[in-house]
Amino acid sequence: MKYGKLIKSVAAFVGVASLGLAFNVARPAQASANKISAATSSELKQKGTLTIGLEGTFAPYSYRKDGKLTGFEVELGKDIAKQMGLKAKFVPTKWDGLIEGVNTGKYDIVLNNVTVTKERQAKFGFSTPYIYSHFALISKKGSGLNTLKDIKGVKIASGTGTDNSVVAKKFGAKVVPSSEFSTSLDMVRQGRVKGTINSMSAWYAYKKDGKNVKGLQAKDVSKDEKPAKISALMAKKNTDLKKDVNKALKQLRNDGTLTKLSKKYVGGDITK
Repeated sequence: MKYGKLIKSVAAFVGVASLGLAFNVARPAQASANKISAATSSELKQKGTLTIGLEGTFAPYSYRKDGKLTGFEVELGKDIAKQMGLKAKFVPTKWDGLIEGVNTGKYDIVLNNVTVTKERQAKFGFSTPYIYSHFALISKKGSGLNTLKDIKGVKIASGTGTDNSVVAKKFGAKVVPSSEFSTSLDMVRQGRVKGTINSMSAWYAYKKDGKNVKGLQAKDVSKDEKPAKISALMAKKNTDLKKDVNKALKQLRNDGTLTKLSKKYVGGDITK
């Protein structure tokens, strides 16, 4: 969940990604919405494809395995397209230029762990959320850190400029810069900090990858800070496409596909 690329992370886990964990945070949308030329739903049906922009380097959401694109958002994109009677076509693009592709019609939607904010909603169209990125407060077991109210005046490791650091500062923590999720956990183990804030998805993925979490605990602190909403981004004027994507997502949620994909790639359900 990054602000102004205040996550590049996950991812971590959303890290926290590779568990070098570039996926520790959801991505912020950039750019202004102008000269929108994205295809309408009727035009998409004529060409038979749903073109999807993503980075392709953001595990576990979109990355290459044996030379082929895979990941949570890659499979999700294929399922959305299938629900719409289309085939998915992916266009890997560097993050710095990713959002502009929606404005120019380079692709129809972006699936890249993009966080929904009021500011972005004024410029772009967003689907209903398919991920809810819950904040996690991670510390040694018995540390006494159970809620964000407990971190006031406490040293907390966090990536510089991430929404995790914003939350830590909001609750009065002394933020100690950390380059990635695994480094933050090492700092906790070594006693250099008392805890770290990231996403539950980062924690799930770290454990799923077989990493050592002995002696550590992760507390879901959603009661203190609401989860970030992650959605498909598209041209704001393309309301028909938005309706069709939302219809597809509703079906995928109802039939359990979203939960299945989340557990497969992240190691836990981050879709609620």
